Amino acid sequence: MLARKELFKASLRKSTHAWKMIQDLRFTKEEAKELRIFIDEFSFMDVHWEMFLPAIKAQGTDEQQKQWVPLANKMKIIGCYAQTELGHGSNVRGLETTATFDPKTDEFVLNSPTLSSTKWWPGGLAKIATHALAHARLIIDDKDYGVHAFLVQLRSLDDHLTLPGITIHDIGMKFGSGAYNTMDNGSLIFDHVRIPRNQMLMRLAKVTREGKYVPSGVPMQLSYGIMVYVRQKIVFDASIALSRAVCIAARYSAVRRQFGSQNGSPETQVIDYKTQQARLFPLLASAYAIRFVSEWLNSFYLDLLQRLDAKDFSTLPEAHSCTSGLKSITTTVAADGIEECRKLCGGQGYLTSSGLPELFSVYVSACTYEGDNVVLLLQVARQLMKIISQLNSGNKPGGTTAYLGRAEQLKQYRSNVLRAEDWLKPNVLVEAFEARAARMTFACAQNLSKFNNSDDGFQELSVDLTEAAIAHCQLIVVSKFIEKLQQDIPGKGVKEQLGVLCSIYALFLVHKHLGDFLSTGVITPEQGSLANEQLRSLYSQVRPNAIALVDAFDYTDYFLGSVLGRYDGNVYPKLYEEAWKDPLNDTVIPDGFHQYVEPLLKQQYHNARL
Repeated sequence: MLARKELFKASLRKSTHAWKMIQDLRFTKEEAKELRIFIDEFSFMDVHWEMFLPAIKAQGTDEQQKQWVPLANKMKIIGCYAQTELGHGSNVRGLETTATFDPKTDEFVLNSPTLSSTKWWPGGLAKIATHALAHARLIIDDKDYGVHAFLVQLRSLDDHLTLPGITIHDIGMKFGSGAYNTMDNGSLIFDHVRIPRNQMLMRLAKVTREGKYVPSGVPMQLSYGIMVYVRQKIVFDASIALSRAVCIAARYSAVRRQFGSQNGSPETQVIDYKTQQARLFPLLASAYAIRFVSEWLNSFYLDLLQRLDAKDFSTLPEAHSCTSGLKSITTTVAADGIEECRKLCGGQGYLTSSGLPELFSVYVSACTYEGDNVVLLLQVARQLMKIISQLNSGNKPGGTTAYLGRAEQLKQYRSNVLRAEDWLKPNVLVEAFEARAARMTFACAQNLSKFNNSDDGFQELSVDLTEAAIAHCQLIVVSKFIEKLQQDIPGKGVKEQLGVLCSIYALFLVHKHLGDFLSTGVITPEQGSLANEQLRSLYSQVRPNAIALVDAFDYTDYFLGSVLGRYDGNVYPKLYEEAWKDPLNDTVIPDGFHQYVEPLLKQQYHNARL
């Protein structure tokens, strides 16, 4: 209920207090990450630590890292990541900001030539950041060398005022009340701002004193590194957000009773209705599925870093594709799932005190930032088309696309499911998802080959391509969930319950995308019916442990921030108590009543000054 200025000031207090805790208590890197989750508010700190600093480490030379990393680590400077422009978001190649080399002074001149070239959306920019990692088109002797990253000081380190040639302001309130409004997303205009030549990040390419452009020989795709890092973290954040919503909805579904009363008996718990289970339990399964695939993605990213240090860039394309696709499908599922959980809580879910409207408004932006979800799917599709085009040359795909190397086998595949319980076999699930993804992908490739211009074909078939990419990414999540179950999992009956959730997750996708499985000939309509039959049975199996499964997320009441999701189930007294806290309840007669409503009641409104 805070006004924007008060909200922003409070976020500054929390962020700086957290930084002091990290220093005083000598937190490890992992402990500091946990604290970031518990703070549960977006702030300038996020962009500084998760984008600005990693980008310098990834794209800066050893000398540049030696100069800038210690300053950023100690927060003697605070950075933001200025890439998106008013007229350009996902299409980085279309950015208009220019950085022109001036050989006379050995400087770059940064300029915003058009209104649409205004940097727009960078978090931390509007009020706090002292420096920006600005992306601009490198111009040397009127030749455009494409987009590169430049370190630009924005504000004086003495009085924090913006430097000459720089115009900055906040872009305004975002969706929701609190939500993302704790972040000072800003706009930035450069008016021929000069920076030293060595403030272009030069690990991938450098500009010499003479103005010669020299590529380093390192693949330009390495610039994706920061996006890979951020997107794999976004997948983990999706599991946190969705599991919070599911925890609230599940607990309240157990507390809330509706209908079914006979002869004075209690009404039925809402969670016992199949319609509620069919909406809630797949989201519970999805929360676990996303958590497990995020763990795998993190290990994949750490392996990528080791390979890059050894000058092995072979897994970089797959890392980019995986993080792009998984970011897309997991954030979509999480955002839609939070809204579904709100609906599962009925009218009470619409109250701010339920925690769900705020959770949705703060989270839904994840579907857009760091890559629009549809655009990311098209990037995945482009990688899949590239892999298929190389099959005839003997290049065998590996990793998450290895199944595409078994094209003939998968084209002949027909599911051998005879009974509903056959759908519980891991190999049955994986083979069905592989065959579906492969056939959709090969169909797209075949249709693309009919176009003389591949770009025209990609545009025309973009819907089919995104659906093929979704099928591929869903296969990854299903297979990684199954792989998780092959590990040692402590606790009596825990693995069995996770197995039930895995089957729910996979079979719900079969149900939701039944058209794909049928149209590709992977399964028959009868097998689809058996999948639905088994899915209904699984809901009954998970019901006795549903609350234990959300309690296992180990979220405190304080962290959930929801009256409906209270651990003790004491919902109604707390709802009533919380309602009284609204400022409208401070007085019996509201402000404005005597001025506007009283003349109306007394038929004096003709004389009232409205």
